[in-house]
Amino acid sequence: MKFQISDFRFQIGVALAAFALAVASATAQDNTTKPLDETLDLYVRDGFVYYRALRSDRSRLDRYVNAIASADVAGRPRDEQIAFWINAYNAIALKTVVDQYPIPVRSKEYPARSIRQVPGAFERNTHRVGGKSVTLDQIEQTILAEFGDPRVFFALGRGAVGSGRLHSEAYSAAALDRQLTEVANECATRAQCVDINKSANEVRVSSIFSWRQKEFSAAYADKADKLFASRSPVERAVLALVSPRLLTTEREFLEPNQFKVVYIPFDWSLNDLTGRGGR
Repeated sequence: MKFQISDFRFQIGVALAAFALAVASATAQDNTTKPLDETLDLYVRDGFVYYRALRSDRSRLDRYVNAIASADVAGRPRDEQIAFWINAYNAIALKTVVDQYPIPVRSKEYPARSIRQVPGAFERNTHRVGGKSVTLDQIEQTILAEFGDPRVFFALGRGAVGSGRLHSEAYSAAALDRQLTEVANECATRAQCVDINKSANEVRVSSIFSWRQKEFSAAYADKADKLFASRSPVERAVLALVSPRLLTTEREFLEPNQFKVVYIPFDWSLNDLTGRGGR
């Protein structure tokens, strides 16, 4: 069978069209995300936020939240969708705080100025994102959970000290794996997330693991060392995720498998850098 030049031209045309579509998609994503990226770069440091300064300079944040309201995200590649929903969650959490900052005390159950002092902040208040009305809990528990990568739960700022460390950059499809690896690594090195307490013979871990134990167990339980085969799926998942990132002395402490896993009460204190030597 003879190869026709017209066939070659057609194949080249298809390849160029696909490339152009991919470039256009990436460019559109970059343009949409830019206001959030600038906001995070300006006002987030080591997971904490200059909320007072952000409140007085919120135009970028509001522009981003408005842009994602009608964004068409369903047909995008998987990594673009994940990055989109992480960014949407973090932006809405920031807006929730900024809208009422400084947050008045309404309940003795949570710390003063906590995002939890905002009625219905996670479970009831709806936001327009991707053409649908969603709550923050729905983004976390339904939309992001479906992607099967529990590292995303450490990427959510939640407006709280006990959450994963909010980064000073927006998430992107091109950098997603690196960014999610970073937040998972950070978990193993922060006492709010993992704390090896040798004197108490405990491995203290974030409540995030218990909240999302179904997702962590599905992704990591079968990757744990055989030493921990007798433990529950979520405990095996925790150990599989954090063990490679622990110090040698900490891994040696785990080997006899005599420790108890304890969940750390979640710290709902506002991750506010204002007044901490910042602006």
